[in-house]
Amino acid sequence: MSASAKDAFKRERAAKHHFVAEIDGEAISMLLTYKGVRAAAKNWQHFSSDAPFRVPVPSEEAQRSVRQLPIETDPPEHRAYRALLEPVFRRPMQPGFLSALDDLVQAAVQTGLEKPKLDIVREFALPLQSRALALLLGVPQSEADTWIGWGTHVFRDGADSQKKGADLETYLVEMIAAGKTGQDEHNFFIALHQFRLNDRPLTEAEKLGMANLVFAGGRDTVINTIAFLVEHFARHKAALANAARTPLAVNLAVEESVRVVSPLTHIGRVCTQASEDYERAANERISLCWAAANYDPEIFNNPEQVDLARARNPHIGFGSGHHTCLGAAQARALLRSLIRTLAAHVSEIELIEAEPAFETFGSLQRAVGYEKLVVTLNAKSTD
Repeated sequence: MSASAKDAFKRERAAKHHFVAEIDGEAISMLLTYKGVRAAAKNWQHFSSDAPFRVPVPSEEAQRSVRQLPIETDPPEHRAYRALLEPVFRRPMQPGFLSALDDLVQAAVQTGLEKPKLDIVREFALPLQSRALALLLGVPQSEADTWIGWGTHVFRDGADSQKKGADLETYLVEMIAAGKTGQDEHNFFIALHQFRLNDRPLTEAEKLGMANLVFAGGRDTVINTIAFLVEHFARHKAALANAARTPLAVNLAVEESVRVVSPLTHIGRVCTQASEDYERAANERISLCWAAANYDPEIFNNPEQVDLARARNPHIGFGSGHHTCLGAAQARALLRSLIRTLAAHVSEIELIEAEPAFETFGSLQRAVGYEKLVVTLNAKSTD
């Protein structure tokens, strides 16, 4: 995928500004243009997130019992919930946190260098994402060992997704209960009991809804972007050194990788009234297709070309509007550290096997991430 990036929605976007796809038995109108997606993301009065279980596509009624917060709410309620979580998700802006994150990345790369071959998806990206999340949430690294066992996506990795959803909920209930007596202000599960919404403590359902989103979101998305970068550096030998040569180059490479991968293909909204433009009746769903918007040629020059030095890059890989991804700072910090660390310690990445993963949208199929990406990491000489 890294020589050029395939725009799965190219033909449909050129023909029409949306595409009606049957997804898990439901007809959903996928918005495809950059301007259309951004406009709908702002228009919560007509395209609402106040729809428990129906914001993810496919819906997740079978996987969880509570609404995810704050993503399944509209303003002003959304702003109030989000404000509670923002201090946790701003930790990647702190120098001490970044140093600890660098240590995690260096340990992961060193472990990879010691193996003759390495599956980047299961043996590198999944553990790294889990350990970085433990750092973000202020919990012991031993907790990450449990999370690694859930796979690349808690709700959609394997045939037992419904069981995994129940297992996640049981785990979160137990961790939230244990947090009631804790004192560590950095521990996310303890902080949930200290949050106040309109001068009242959160309900148990609200605590669980926040925790569920933290663990169900930002998992496969980060893993897929890590895998893309490693695969790109394996196929393009000079790309790693070029991407790491200056802090600006690192930043540009991270933003382009997020645009190209568009790790969350789309997200749902429920129409509060009929929409002739998108062929939807009231209470039917549209989706904001970030992946299509990020390849819109009206916005991006040569959008199917991977350019890690792309200077003008107003991508919406982390969403748009009031629901912009809370975890964007964490993802960016992790990807920046990965590029710097690989450049410092790896002389070459040899690609052994690449098995793409696919998502299907009606008649369309999009490559997103990998089922397996096996490489050899060759260490730089210490002479």
